[in-house]
Amino acid sequence: MTELTDKKSARVVAFIQARMGSTRLPGKVLMPLLEKPMLSYIVERLKKAELVDEIVVATSERPENDKIREFCKKNSISCFSGSEDNVLDRFYKAAKENHADIVIRVTGDCPLIDPQLVGKLVKFFLENEYEYISLATGAGVANEEFKGCRFPDGTDTEVFNFEVLEIAWKEAKEALETEHVTPFIWKRPERFKLYSYKSDVDYSQMRWVVDNKEDFEFIEAIYKALYPKNPNFGMNDVLDFLKRNPILLEKNKHFVGSEGYEEFWK
Repeated sequence: MTELTDKKSARVVAFIQARMGSTRLPGKVLMPLLEKPMLSYIVERLKKAELVDEIVVATSERPENDKIREFCKKNSISCFSGSEDNVLDRFYKAAKENHADIVIRVTGDCPLIDPQLVGKLVKFFLENEYEYISLATGAGVANEEFKGCRFPDGTDTEVFNFEVLEIAWKEAKEALETEHVTPFIWKRPERFKLYSYKSDVDYSQMRWVVDNKEDFEFIEAIYKALYPKNPNFGMNDVLDFLKRNPILLEKNKHFVGSEGYEEFWK
């Protein structure tokens, strides 16, 4: 276990991993959703999360991401540009430049991220001696241990201290561990103090991440129904809406399980 930052005085910074170069849906992070770029809603939602001191968009240095830098500048959002392929290096340098003691990692394709859950995770992290915690969703919990207790894919949130990020940055060598920021950490429970916040109900068959046209149409339908009435809608509001409109789940259901998470556990 690493020597932990004094959490009482810790600076908590949320980093949104975002780039324009998606192979399946190019430019998705800035696609217009209710006439605003999708990325703006993720920033908006993180601003509502408790205990977050700053929000930074972490993009790559490639020219195609100038649009992201322009968006951030126009909207007074902090932005860091780093490596395209070594995302671990990008995050480490972004965290160091922004003096982050505690890092929150979210991605720019998750516009249904829940501010209350983010705040709850940060509070839990600050009150306990864990070095890394996450919502039970995504590659980190794609093993048998977490079967039946996962959150919807697309609510992904990770919270960890700068010290373990620095260790990962110094020691990670495999491509899988440098392209995805945190696998070096969560694949080593014998070395780091880890915790995954489990869901009381299994939502692993729900896909709330934007990676394809159908995913975006799914998200768009939810935003059109919920956002105008309540911009602060959260996960439970989405679940209630989907319960009333189950046909919408068919929109991108065929992509569930196609994420390639099993590669991390071979």
